[in-house]
Amino acid sequence: MQPTLLILAAGMGSRYGGLKQLEPMGPSGETVLDYSVYDAIRAGFGKVVFVIRRDFADAFKEAVGNKFEGRIDVAYAYQELSDLPEGFSLPEGREKPWGTAHAVRAARHDIDTPFAVINADDFYGQEAYKQLTDYFSNSNNEPELRTCMVGYRLENTLSEHGSVNRGLCIVNDGSLQGVEEHTVIAKGEDGVIRGSNLTNQRVNLNADDIVSMNFWGFSPALFATLEAHFIDFLQAHGSEAKSECYIPTVIDDLIKSEQTDCAVIETSGSWFGVTYPDDKPFVQESIQTLIASGEYPKEL
Repeated sequence: MQPTLLILAAGMGSRYGGLKQLEPMGPSGETVLDYSVYDAIRAGFGKVVFVIRRDFADAFKEAVGNKFEGRIDVAYAYQELSDLPEGFSLPEGREKPWGTAHAVRAARHDIDTPFAVINADDFYGQEAYKQLTDYFSNSNNEPELRTCMVGYRLENTLSEHGSVNRGLCIVNDGSLQGVEEHTVIAKGEDGVIRGSNLTNQRVNLNADDIVSMNFWGFSPALFATLEAHFIDFLQAHGSEAKSECYIPTVIDDLIKSEQTDCAVIETSGSWFGVTYPDDKPFVQESIQTLIASGEYPKEL
């Protein structure tokens, strides 16, 4: 059964200042999204589901989705504030999205195969997609609720144009034990990488630390578990104006309650993202380098 690629593309990118998902990065106007879908197709994925907002659906389909019609099964799921479990209603004044867990939940009616979840604005590299399809192929005999995460070296995920937030992974014998969120991560003039932990202490970090870039692999059984977790979240925080439910939090709870064992797939593949406008030239140059090396064609 071919896996599905679920792409979270409903965000606007506040630090970037615009709809960066539609920014041309390749020599023929390709977006980062185009490369993600291209890598998924050649790795053996059979379907892609874009989680978007209805207000830019037409522009998104024209710029991204339509070009893959006929090459892979394409579907769209809409992240809407009012899409809540039965018995819950949108609190007055709520404008902020409910978070990445809610975005994944939006695709619950569109996925019935093992699936990967990625951010729309991150370039993950072709190796990671192949590693994930291999994982899915070799995990048929594992428990129904199986999860995995593609991990990247911290040093390879930094921006030269500002600090970043990353989830540092605690890994034991190839399995994820937990994720520790760190903010304001940057390399200092002395070459040392530092970040702020959950107690706002500045700490030194290792270049080889494995971080989560929100590249996850799941079985369809996740959706039932996700629904239960989201209901618990709404009961505790549903009346708050800005509370969000995140996929890493869901996975962390599943690990701690021993409902799943999350395999960590460490990849040496290329990763880069567009967090700040000044990141764009670096991304464009990186893509040109990959094209020159033969990893990608000049036009997808």
